[in-house]
Amino acid sequence: MNAEPAQWTLREAAGRIASGAISAVELTDTLLRRVEAWQPEINAFVAIEASSARAQARAADARRAQGAGGPLNGVPLAHKDMFDRPGRVTGCGSKVRADAVATKTATVLARLDAAGAVDLGRLNMSEFAMGPTGINAHHGRARNPWDCARVSGGSSSGSGAAVAAGLVYGAMGSDTGGSIRLPAALCGVAGLKPTQGRVSRHGAMPLSFSQDCLGPLAPTVADVALLYGLLAGPDGLDPTVAAVPVGAVAPRTDLKGLKVGLCAAWSEGLDVATTTALDDLKRLLASLGAELVEAQLPDAGELGELCNIVSIAEAAAAHGDTLRERPQDYGAQVRTRLRQGAAIPATIYLRALAMRAPLLARALDGFGEADFVVLPALPFVAPLSVDVDDAAADSIPQMVAAMARYTRGANYLGLPALALPVAWADGLPVAAQFLGRPFAENTILSAGMAVESALAFGRRSPTLKGAQ
Repeated sequence: MNAEPAQWTLREAAGRIASGAISAVELTDTLLRRVEAWQPEINAFVAIEASSARAQARAADARRAQGAGGPLNGVPLAHKDMFDRPGRVTGCGSKVRADAVATKTATVLARLDAAGAVDLGRLNMSEFAMGPTGINAHHGRARNPWDCARVSGGSSSGSGAAVAAGLVYGAMGSDTGGSIRLPAALCGVAGLKPTQGRVSRHGAMPLSFSQDCLGPLAPTVADVALLYGLLAGPDGLDPTVAAVPVGAVAPRTDLKGLKVGLCAAWSEGLDVATTTALDDLKRLLASLGAELVEAQLPDAGELGELCNIVSIAEAAAAHGDTLRERPQDYGAQVRTRLRQGAAIPATIYLRALAMRAPLLARALDGFGEADFVVLPALPFVAPLSVDVDDAAADSIPQMVAAMARYTRGANYLGLPALALPVAWADGLPVAAQFLGRPFAENTILSAGMAVESALAFGRRSPTLKGAQ
């Protein structure tokens, strides 16, 4: 096991604390020093809460001394700036909510607290979770740790950047059109968008109430699986959570007995690095014992447009009063998208909702015999920030659609999807996406662990000037 904490996985960090090899206080202090060094480089945090984190670490060490403590006892995490914790601002990456102090605890944070995790603070994000690149007019963007000139993805931009840079061992994000999977893919970590209704949204900022999902980002798929097991399941505070058993994720080292779907139509328009990575992945899947079968999914562009109609219409409804009263307090790109949402006729929005059930049935029929389908996460590696930051108002929909082409469909259909790195090209990660059947998170996570084990990338953390 690597001696450098930034190279540890979440499971390794938890094991080291549990064994007494390192104290929670010592590890928290180590990561807080790393955060201090890296923050000017990647701008992952909007609030570093060192005092409360150290107090939580001391409590974790006390629990261990008494022979107690949960599976994450003393493990440092941090979370997207959209989850409520009493007495703390839930800023949502905005100016509008810069002084909004929460009075309740988001269920996902409560469950991580119960597992013993330490919370280092609030992470940067696209304003109101609206944007796949991570742009933020108020806090500045969170930069990609592998190349600070490139986007980290959004809207869970700080979550992807912080995990990739080894500042924390996991982070909560949200996903309405790819906002967990895009930063995971672009920053070279794993990220899970669960089935709609799998994880409680109580105490989390709403964007699109019919498509919002909450899920974890972490260094490895195995780490994501651990976090998912702690987060998923019914919650009396959120009646939209399905009463479907979660079950343990069984690790795999092969894919024997699984049928993996390939959808040729969803692999068009990819750059060379992504095409090569997916071709190599197909060969790897076969070598692990999977049977590759054909899948026929609905058109990615059609699903993406329907997802966008629903999300921006619902977002416009949520922000209507504030946008009228304080338009100047919204960033230009977010203000433009909200106004576009407000202009969508009710008939178009309702039609988009009505099409969801038949398209889901068509998609599941298109799975055929496949247990899950392998797709690109993005059509290209991380683009340069300068190429997306100053998009003109009339080109914002096209820019957003290009980034989220292969992720939006899972949100519209409510299906689970896992993003994981499968290759590296010129120092940048290239990711794939495993799309599962409803409530089949365990299948895609266990398959992801098998691929992860076979690739043997290990825990990768970038080296930046001044990092410790």
